[in-house]
Amino acid sequence: MKLAKDGLPTIFALAFMAAGAWYVVAPIAGGILLLPLALALWFYRDPERTAPDDPDAWVSPADGKVVEVVDGAQDEYAGTCVKIGIFMSGLDVHVNRAPTDGEIEYMRYAPGKKWFAIAPKASELNERFYVGIRTRQGRATLVQIAGIMARRIVCYVKKGNALARGQRYGMIKLGSKVDIYLPTNVTSAVKVGDRVRAGESIIGVVRR
Repeated sequence: MKLAKDGLPTIFALAFMAAGAWYVVAPIAGGILLLPLALALWFYRDPERTAPDDPDAWVSPADGKVVEVVDGAQDEYAGTCVKIGIFMSGLDVHVNRAPTDGEIEYMRYAPGKKWFAIAPKASELNERFYVGIRTRQGRATLVQIAGIMARRIVCYVKKGNALARGQRYGMIKLGSKVDIYLPTNVTSAVKVGDRVRAGESIIGVVRR
């Protein structure tokens, strides 16, 4: 099982503590520490994903449940867009992926609160990180939003980097949300309540 690199220090520390407790204290103590180790391995899993063959398909940037689909939403970088909000629970894979090919033109960190990420107001009030991408269809924005349990937003990319559809670009530790603002010529292909998988599920299709 592939693991997200940001989780390796935590996993190694828990494994070391479990082994030490097993040999120094008692096997039962080591066994108890295997539970948080198993939870860390589950949380930081990073499975491979295969993008659909259709070049006009935009894929989900996150695993989780679609909680918002808003036509005519306003974004500071991309302008008037279709906004799709995806909530990631603690059980979902938390590695985020690029929805399409493009170049990163805009990045901004915004400090904020720790509201429940599933709430619509989290998009404006919570701690978040913006990544603006210029694509063949126009400007799009990805917003990583910290939730009530999230402790760190991680972004692997920098301004000027090229992104390929399905490429890993960051993660959020613990329950959180990702908003994506689609260009107006990309039609939403999901509805509220749908379950999606990062890098695989089609959330938008280019309008011809």
